[in-house]
Amino acid sequence: MVLPAPDSLRCFVAAARLLNFRAAAKVVGLTPAALGQRIAQLEDQLGRPLFHRSSRRVALADAGLAFLPAAERALEGLAEALRAGRGDAGPAPMDIFLGTRHELGMSWIVPMLPRIARALPHLTFNLYFGSGTDLLLRVRSQEIHCAVGSMRAADPKIASARLHREDYVLVGQAALVGQRPLRRPEDAAAHALIDENPQLPLYAYWRDAPAAPVLPFGRVVYRGTIAAIRHAVLAHEGLAVLPRYLVAADLAAGRLEELLPRVVPLHDHFRLFFRADDPKRSVYETLAEQMMKMPLR
Repeated sequence: MVLPAPDSLRCFVAAARLLNFRAAAKVVGLTPAALGQRIAQLEDQLGRPLFHRSSRRVALADAGLAFLPAAERALEGLAEALRAGRGDAGPAPMDIFLGTRHELGMSWIVPMLPRIARALPHLTFNLYFGSGTDLLLRVRSQEIHCAVGSMRAADPKIASARLHREDYVLVGQAALVGQRPLRRPEDAAAHALIDENPQLPLYAYWRDAPAAPVLPFGRVVYRGTIAAIRHAVLAHEGLAVLPRYLVAADLAAGRLEELLPRVVPLHDHFRLFFRADDPKRSVYETLAEQMMKMPLR
């Protein structure tokens, strides 16, 4: 289907409002003959007359009456598109579905949303909570637009923007390690290691650190999420490697104790993940810049 040219619509609207082809031609800067040609082209496209014309008067035909409001809306839409393209209308309103882990979302992202909303008022945020693998799969399928986490993404369809550095620390409940100190590697036999799953993704930050001794823990238990691991450590159930930002208040209050502090575990970075081919990539990169301004808690 061939769409009407904007200039033809402009000619029709001027003629329909004035019901005088000569006056309408002056408004659009054409000769009466040129304006008449534009109207004739529109009528040929529509297959119906838009005007009833005689030597004395011009009146809108039924098709013209029906066509006028749609033509006016089309011209206004084109004008709005031009203003948007020039940046005169400001950024377009946009809903963003942002995914993250529950504990990171509640400790960092939820508190920052009011400040982000003030900095980027055209964005409306909707949150989705999930695990790292789940988040990346949903970004890839575009069920969510972007996700925050420290997971690894080897998928070439997934791009990322770096956010805050994530440091780790080996911790235990203060009373527990007071009763059973961890001063030498062999002392680990009196403790359980708590991690997310059998791949030991958190303990790996300690295990793979330079000069880290092998710790022969008496047993290993899994709690699935970082928040659950922290809860288990506070409940005297074992030791764990946890993000320093997550347990900073516990360390300061003496609820948890940092163990073997001479070993510096490996660190990671939080990243904002999104589809590499997403046309809104610049929006996510701007969002990442704003998130970098918010202290990690």
